[in-house]
Amino acid sequence: MAITDIISSDICTDLWKMLTTISRKTLNSRASAEQLLTFVRDILPTIEEIKYSGDELPPPRQSQLDRLSEILRSGVELSHQVLATSRWNVYRNFQLAKKMESLEESVTTFLQVPLQAYILADVHRLRSDMGERFHRIDESNRRIERFFESMKIGVGGGGWVEEAVRTNEEDEGSFGNFNLSIGLEFGKKKVMEMVVGRKDLCVVGICGMGGSGKTTLAREVCRDEEVRCHFKERILFLTVSQSPNVEQLRAKIWGYVMGNGNLNSNYVVPQWNPQFECGWNTQFECGGSQAQILIVLDDVWSKPVLEQLVFRIPRVKYIVVSRFRFVDTIYQVEKLSEDDALSLFCHHAFGQKSIPFAANNNLVKQVVAECGKLPLALKVIGASLRDQNELFWLSVKTRLSQGLSIGESYELDLMDRMAISTNYLPEKIKECFLDLCSFPEDKKIPLEVLINMWVEIHDIHETEAYAIVVELSNKNLLTLVKEARAGGMYSSCFEISVTQHDILRDLALYLSNHGSANQRRRLVMSKREDNGQLPKEWLRYADQSFDAQIVSIHTGEMRKNDWCNLEFPKAEVLIINFTSSEYFLPPFIKKMPNLKALIVINHSTSYARLRNVSVFKNLTYLRSLWLEKVSIPKLSGIVMESLSKLFIVLCKINNSLNAKESKLADIFPNISELTLDHCEDLTEIPPSICRIHSLRNLSLTNCHSLTQLPIKLGSLRSLEILRLYACPVLRTLPPSISEMTRLKYIDISQCVNLTGFPEATGKLVSLEKIDMRECPMISNIPKSALSLHSLQHVVCDEEVSWIWKEVKKVNPNVHVEVAEMQYDLDWLQTD
Repeated sequence: MAITDIISSDICTDLWKMLTTISRKTLNSRASAEQLLTFVRDILPTIEEIKYSGDELPPPRQSQLDRLSEILRSGVELSHQVLATSRWNVYRNFQLAKKMESLEESVTTFLQVPLQAYILADVHRLRSDMGERFHRIDESNRRIERFFESMKIGVGGGGWVEEAVRTNEEDEGSFGNFNLSIGLEFGKKKVMEMVVGRKDLCVVGICGMGGSGKTTLAREVCRDEEVRCHFKERILFLTVSQSPNVEQLRAKIWGYVMGNGNLNSNYVVPQWNPQFECGWNTQFECGGSQAQILIVLDDVWSKPVLEQLVFRIPRVKYIVVSRFRFVDTIYQVEKLSEDDALSLFCHHAFGQKSIPFAANNNLVKQVVAECGKLPLALKVIGASLRDQNELFWLSVKTRLSQGLSIGESYELDLMDRMAISTNYLPEKIKECFLDLCSFPEDKKIPLEVLINMWVEIHDIHETEAYAIVVELSNKNLLTLVKEARAGGMYSSCFEISVTQHDILRDLALYLSNHGSANQRRRLVMSKREDNGQLPKEWLRYADQSFDAQIVSIHTGEMRKNDWCNLEFPKAEVLIINFTSSEYFLPPFIKKMPNLKALIVINHSTSYARLRNVSVFKNLTYLRSLWLEKVSIPKLSGIVMESLSKLFIVLCKINNSLNAKESKLADIFPNISELTLDHCEDLTEIPPSICRIHSLRNLSLTNCHSLTQLPIKLGSLRSLEILRLYACPVLRTLPPSISEMTRLKYIDISQCVNLTGFPEATGKLVSLEKIDMRECPMISNIPKSALSLHSLQHVVCDEEVSWIWKEVKKVNPNVHVEVAEMQYDLDWLQTD
């Protein structure tokens, strides 16, 4: 049998063409396709030589090369699948990218086995050329490995999450203008007439169905230039929700009105100020030139709560956003017109404002009609149908038409329709969507919390978890929010968060709450109970064990006797949200042998003192721990060997990390990621941290009292990410950090008193990125920086960008980015 009958260059040529097309046309698989393209280019000349050599090979060797031919054919088929997949189908693209990686590994393995190398060398007498060929193959292999590492946003970016955030921002910005053209312009005009034009009104309302666009309308009013000028940018946007912390909201409003945004947590707001009357007492002049503060209260559910939040003070106006009519003067948000509903639907289903020529016109209009002209339904169902075939559309339309028209019981009807869009999700993605109901309504979910949870309970890699986040974002089932100052491709858990519309959270709860409480996979308190304690439904099953994998608790203060003896033998995630200054941790934690992730968040204005911390001794398999707004207790005698990630956020440290009897390295010997954020009393990092050789990510951010780092910090030889963002009194970096040969990223931005880099900085051979914006005391860099050959990206202010010119001469690949000025948008931030 001739060698040309076994392996044809046509296969390789077809694969070459397909990979070239992928590199040019697709986004999410582009990088992996380019790596394979390089690989094929390396072996194509060898295939050509085999084809035209005319030599015969023994059957065993022919069989081996036939295997190579099959591998290359599968590459052609795989490339066809990639090109046929929409760029919006991120999860499918992720799966195909992994298959491309597997294909490349198969080819590499085949060629790198000595026997195959001998065959090629013997047939073509190219021994002298083989070294160079395999060197190129090895380089290609290393490049594709680096690409898949970079897909993890915490290490190298990857681009998927960043692109999803940009898409959300574009929808918020440019598409916000598009929204105005499809129904909001009239409502915005009416609300502005009441807010700016009516001097006699102090409280106005925006009312409407859930998902009708009330919050979007309120935000557009706040963004309007006329409104911003009228109130001189003094606009406070607060979300109230079904479980509000009234005292905290009152303190925020009072502090904002009085010009003090940092009121002491023990400050008592005067009780005589609240007054809820639309026609206020005439002795107080509302509106006119004195109405210079606008307070927006979004998602208000209770009139008694509202009465406590409205202050009878001149110069202040309120916009109350609610599903209910709590004030006399309101604007009622109406459903969209047929044309506007069609335009919004088409934007999410087709990426344009009208029905494409090739689409089934009647079918599209029928689906739009079934969405009830509600913006949220149009967005979610439209996104679920994007790039689907006509049979899929018909199936969805049929299921939609089987429901009742959205009328008086619109909430259940709307959820039934929205549920249809989730039924077609892959099972794993659907489960991840349902997990979102485990978090409190109207709160930002740090992306890192979500990723860690999914990794543990769904047995997936971080990369797949990020792909699922983006897939849910593309389908409008969640929203990715990026803070104003984001750290680029090495973003932290505080810079990218997940939010979800109330209706979508209600949908996830609705789908998760089937069956009795002790049999649910997710046991969730949807809101804080009126008595601040556990729901009666749970207590009814106190004598039985619960099957829940995720347990989510939302209470007030809990004392030892407030807990009952519940059992959660299968629980892997426990989320505790509470509001109090003291909190007794649940005793039943001791009976959660499989607990892998624990999240404890206090929503009160003061640090909470945790009791019963001895339960931590029993958490043998705990891998992720998040503590927020608590006073960190002494942890002497506690060893958490399995803990990999520890997040301490907005906490009072109390010198507990420096205590002799509870050294950090002894408590968390195998931790890989440590984050301390907004810990105001943290003055120094305990030297024992230098003994945690497994540590790869150390983030010390917004620690305004941190004065120094351990001298032997360089002992952390495995460290890849070092974030020191916004540590204003930190003056020097220990010289030993030059020993961190694996360090890829360092962030010293807003360390305003930091004087420079250590002299031996050039030893950081793996360093890829430096973020040093707003570091005015750094005016030069050490000469050794010329040796930073891995450096690719520097972010700095324009005034100091020139100091990198010598490095750029030596390494032209370095991109020096001048940071943009960030503007304060706190007036439009929600909590």
